[in-house]
Amino acid sequence: MRTWWKTALGIVLVAVMLFPVYWMVNVSLTRTSDMRADPPHWFPWNPTFEGYAAAFGQQLPALATSLFIGLGTVVLTLAVSLPAGYALAKLRPRGGRAIDFLLLVAQMIPAVVMAMGFYAIYIRLGLLNTVPGLIVADSTLAVPFGVLLFRAFMAGIPGELLSAAQIDGATTWRTFRSIILPLSRNSVITVSLFTFLWAWSDFIFASTLNRNSDVIPITLGIFRYIGNNTTQWNSIMATAVIASIPAAFLLILAQRYISAGVTAGAVKD
Repeated sequence: MRTWWKTALGIVLVAVMLFPVYWMVNVSLTRTSDMRADPPHWFPWNPTFEGYAAAFGQQLPALATSLFIGLGTVVLTLAVSLPAGYALAKLRPRGGRAIDFLLLVAQMIPAVVMAMGFYAIYIRLGLLNTVPGLIVADSTLAVPFGVLLFRAFMAGIPGELLSAAQIDGATTWRTFRSIILPLSRNSVITVSLFTFLWAWSDFIFASTLNRNSDVIPITLGIFRYIGNNTTQWNSIMATAVIASIPAAFLLILAQRYISAGVTAGAVKD
């Protein structure tokens, strides 16, 4: 059994880590006149929802844009990384190890370096300040991760299942669609979750490739909002709270799928 001091230490550490979140919610409910109170209000005794009203009125289009970018990035990432992971895990193409190494190297490239490369390319292609351009840029961060994760998951799928499908006359595509995909549900949810979170919280690509657009994601919307409304901190914090809700909800919803075994129950002893 755990000793009491370990439990107390864990509670203290969790409280310290969650205090910024609590303070963000506290400030979002604080009136503008009470913002500079000394000492500060540690609890919103006289709460107001004017910050949330302003956030929904001014930042709702940015939230919708981020949602569209996140979902588009998930779709593009899965469309590329699922077949690639299956090919590396089961079809064993030539140069598979070299591809794995290149994917690892791609994950080590700083996002700011990639953003400058995309900027030079998008100028020629006319994709600057466009939502599709951001979707493609965000997917480049998630595709290497997705391919490596799918490869690791699919490599553990018993080969007997694929052999049985081939005996029954299933093609490679039918085997992938009818056997590999259902068994890879947990890995698909994992990659989709992290991809959406990366796209939802992206700021480097948004600020570099979408600087002059009227359609902006929520991260760039908060950045501009801070610059234009430095005195309305309740509205700024309300926007941050609203932007944090989808990520928190998805993490809570998908945690059991992430930790579950991908091949549990696939083969009976």
